Amino acid sequence: MEKLNRPVYVKPGTDDFFKKIRKEVNETVLKKTSLYRFNVIKSIGLVVLFFLFYACILLFGNSTPLLFLFYILCGVTMIVLFINAFHDAAHGALFKKQKHNELFMYVLEIFGSNHWLWTRRHINLHHAYPNVPDWDVDIKQSDIIRIFPNSPLFNYHKYQHIYMWFIYPLYSLNWIYIRDFKDVFGTKDNYVKKVVEKIPTIEIYKMFVAKIINLVYLLFVPMFLLNQPWYIVLGGWFALHMCGSALGVVALVSTHVDEDAHFPVTDEDGNLSATWAMHQMIVTKDFSTDSKLANFLYGGFTHHVAHHLFPGVGHTYYPYITPIIKRYAEEYDLPYTSYPFYHAIRSHFRMLKQKGVHENILMTGEI
Repeated sequence: MEKLNRPVYVKPGTDDFFKKIRKEVNETVLKKTSLYRFNVIKSIGLVVLFFLFYACILLFGNSTPLLFLFYILCGVTMIVLFINAFHDAAHGALFKKQKHNELFMYVLEIFGSNHWLWTRRHINLHHAYPNVPDWDVDIKQSDIIRIFPNSPLFNYHKYQHIYMWFIYPLYSLNWIYIRDFKDVFGTKDNYVKKVVEKIPTIEIYKMFVAKIINLVYLLFVPMFLLNQPWYIVLGGWFALHMCGSALGVVALVSTHVDEDAHFPVTDEDGNLSATWAMHQMIVTKDFSTDSKLANFLYGGFTHHVAHHLFPGVGHTYYPYITPIIKRYAEEYDLPYTSYPFYHAIRSHFRMLKQKGVHENILMTGEI
């Protein structure tokens, strides 16, 4: 894919709301060192928990119910670890020293992916230009689903609000065994190659090695050691990915792609119509911010506006940053949305139904 000129945000003025929010956050919330320690303890604990559940697969997996139970717990822990600890480390927000963050990011290789590739997708594309067509790779991934208004509309999209219920549980399998390869070797809609000249050869080798190691320890070792038919172990492995994906997709669809989502486009000169901070407020939503369980499971995704405004801050700080954002949103009449996760899920699938058919100008109010 040819390189394009990057979108340009409007320069903030002297009374920019974000300057005030950032000053208050720096002077109050970020001084709470206990939140940093909790984040580190939680992150290391999740790594230990994942391998504990994996050990239980090998120790108790001759019982089919326990085999499936511990595979599912591995899948849930894998996604929670990714959403919380790895995600923070990728933003340089888990540990104070960057070399420790970079070392921790190899957790993603344990799960079969490549952290170098993921950070280019997520930080250089999604965080830089969230919801911007032709740039946000976290939204535009495949023609199977249509979200961006400028994406091609196919006949099968009229059913996407139905069939995506069955495809979303395969999210992690698609990510590890299809999407990574498309980003490295693909030519169609290869967004990563917009921001990198060349993918380092060593990262390609590391990607293959990570996938082999992941399959060996999660699938082939239990097949070899357990007194279970191969297809039972394979079923447990699928359960790991399906349950983990189902949990993770809640975070993915609840924060940017509901029925009221905005997809800002650039003008002919590549300019966007808002400042960087205002853009984040427009295209990002929070969900279930008052739920302690949701905050523990989803980390920075429940307080996603805070995450997009302060990506270099650990997720344990966000519940204390969000009230500040809400106060300034009221003062400056800024867009801010927070709703329960079930409302977010329902709204996402309504959006899929809308995007699956041609727009009706009577409904959009353009005449």
